[in-house]
Amino acid sequence: MRKSILGLSAIALAALSAPAFAQDEPTPELTVNGSAAVVTDYRFRGVSQTDKRFAIQGGITVTHESGFYVSTWGSSIDDYVANGSDQEIDLIAGYSKTVGAATFDLGVLYYYYPGSGGINSDFVEPYASVKGTFGPATAKLTVNYAPKTKALTLDGVHKEDNLYVAGDLSASIPNSPVGVSAHLGHSWGPSYLIIGSGKEYTDWSVGATYTWDHLTFGVSYVDTDKSAYSPGGRNISKAGVVGSVTASF
Repeated sequence: MRKSILGLSAIALAALSAPAFAQDEPTPELTVNGSAAVVTDYRFRGVSQTDKRFAIQGGITVTHESGFYVSTWGSSIDDYVANGSDQEIDLIAGYSKTVGAATFDLGVLYYYYPGSGGINSDFVEPYASVKGTFGPATAKLTVNYAPKTKALTLDGVHKEDNLYVAGDLSASIPNSPVGVSAHLGHSWGPSYLIIGSGKEYTDWSVGATYTWDHLTFGVSYVDTDKSAYSPGGRNISKAGVVGSVTASF
């Protein structure tokens, strides 16, 4: 995340030392954004991937002025998620375009779990979203679809697919560093990522953030309508409060 803050004296100096048109900086061909975070629980579509324990996360995105982008994001996970793997790495490529008040985004996400002991745990998930901003509020609809693969089954033999549809609302409180958000999602299809939750389930959350300089502090309430248990016996889809601290650059 980039910020530019100019005092009145700096603006006056620029006006005296250069022509007016020289104040306009050219749009960079490539933009790089990144983040690093600590969360009290990594919830993937409402279900804990860390047995309700802390996770370290980080990511980086490179965006071309045309709208094409590539990104990678990673998180620590518990070993029950992918047969002993202790990390998830997401590799992403997509294209984003704003038309009028709407922004469309199409891409492909590859879930990679290093150290999963040779088990077929990686899979690909194309996605599409559209969002619109209305004053301080933003509404977004997202559809993710993972084609049939053995990686999405608990037995590793039969191929299964997975469809996830989600709606998100977020808003910033005017003249303040506070933001609020709400999420509702529904998943169709079994997956080892949602251990024991059955063919389909719904997840939802509400949250708030406070941004100070490059740091964002967040808290959210997350819940689902199913019960899923880790090998340690914890109900990893049960309602819970998740806290986070994120540094953006």
